Formats: sequence, structure tokens, C-alpha cells
Amino acid sequence: AAKGYKCIVIMPKVRPMLERYLICRQFGAEVHLFNPSLGAPGALKYVKDQLAANPHYWWPNQLGNPDNPAVHERTTGPEIWKQAGGAVDYFIHGIGTGGCVAGVGKYLKSVNPKCRVIALEPTEARVHTGASPKPHGVVGWAPGVHSQFLDGFGKAPEELSDAPRGVVDEWGHVATSEAVATCLQVTSAEGMMVGPSSGAAIKYAFDVAARPEAKGSTIVVVLPSHGIRYVAHPLWAAVNAEANEALPPGEAPCSDKEQPILLWASEEYKKA
Repeated sequence: AAKGYKCIVIMPKVRPMLERYLICRQFGAEVHLFNPSLGAPGALKYVKDQLAANPHYWWPNQLGNPDNPAVHERTTGPEIWKQAGGAVDYFIHGIGTGGCVAGVGKYLKSVNPKCRVIALEPTEARVHTGASPKPHGVVGWAPGVHSQFLDGFGKAPEELSDAPRGVVDEWGHVATSEAVATCLQVTSAEGMMVGPSSGAAIKYAFDVAARPEAKGSTIVVVLPSHGIRYVAHPLWAAVNAEANEALPPGEAPCSDKEQPILLWASEEYKKA
């Protein structure tokens, strides 16, 4: 925006994209919403059609640009290793583009060959183990295609399994409901307001930490985003319902000074 470049952001036409739509438009970017039933293949086709029709367009191609994993190997991996005091036994991360898993995993294994890299997907869309993708609510994970940066890309689904391959030692999965429950758990118990993919990664990290062989281990989990970016997601369904009761859309502010000072108390709503 500051440099005056035209920017087009493509995202699925689903309600949880609300905050992204607002932010992109506020910065001046154009937003094109694609049919979510077509998944990432549909989005990629639309992008390629736009590039063909507009040769002057430039596309960062985060799903296939080798700079993606390379920069994580060069910067994110060393940063994690340094901040963890040179001791990382498990690295757990969800698969979006797969660049962070590939790059960080490669670096960590170069400094600690025993480090276990765990790549996560939604239970509903385990494409990296050969399953067909289905709708899920772990925003940012599982675009519906196999990562180009992880071993197994280009193979037929029946050739894939949950056996270790490439940089990945374990192909884990977390259901959308588990991700949401963990988000709410860590928000109330730890004061960490995280998004669905972060909640899913934390859930799996809890499970790994409970394994007898993981006792005393250093487990690293990347939490990509703050939960406030997902107020249109089912994660916020309960408080959204309450807020709509407390602050009904279109309701004019009270102008009657004879009314009580206190007009709403969330405690009373919870009791009801």
C-alpha cells in the first residue's frame, strides 16, 4: 500500500475469512473470493488464469516457491535452536504450505539428528497420508493438496501412508473440535489467545508431552496467529452469541437518563 502497488488477495468465500477481508481492504488491496468447494486446486487454477491473462502480474507462489522452505532453514530454524538453548527434541508444526516444516525440520536435523519432526493435518483432511480432503475448520492448514516441499509430492494417494518419510518422522492429526477446545482451554488457563491452527498444534504437543519417552524433552510448537483474527470462526461462537444479545446490531444507544446505570452484566447472561 505504501509503495502504491496493486495487490490482489485470493481467499475462499467462507465466513472465517471476514477479518482477513477487512484488513486487506483497509490497506487498499483488492480481494477475490473463490468457490470453497473447489479447494486449493480451484484457487490455483484461478491464479494461473489471471497470470495468463495479465503477463505483468507477479505471483509469490508460496505453495511452490523454493525460497519458502529455504528462508525457514536459513532463519527460523537457527532462531528456534538458539532460543531453545541448543536443545530441541521435538518440532511440531501444522502443514499449510509445508515450507516451515520442511525448512525448519531440515535445519534442526542438521544440528540434532535425533530431533523428531512432527507434521500435522486436520483429522478431516489427511491428504499427506493418502486420504481425501474434507471440509475442516483448522484455518491455515490443509489447503487440499500435498505440499510440494515434503516428500511424497506427486505420488498417488494409495502410495502414501503415515510412515516416516523425508524430513517428517510422524504425520499427526487433530480434529477441528479438538483444536477449538484447546484454544478455549489455553485462553482461560494460560492467558494465550490463539487461533485454531495454534490450538491444534498445542493439543498434539500435549499428547506428545504425555508420552513416557518424551519425559524431560524440549518440545517446540509454532503458534502462527492470535485468536483475535478469528472472531467469525466457530471458535468464537459462544461469545459472539452473547455479544449480539448485549450489543444488538443496529440498536441505538440508550438516551433515557432515567434508566439504570448498569444495563448489562455478562454474569447474568451466563446464569441464564
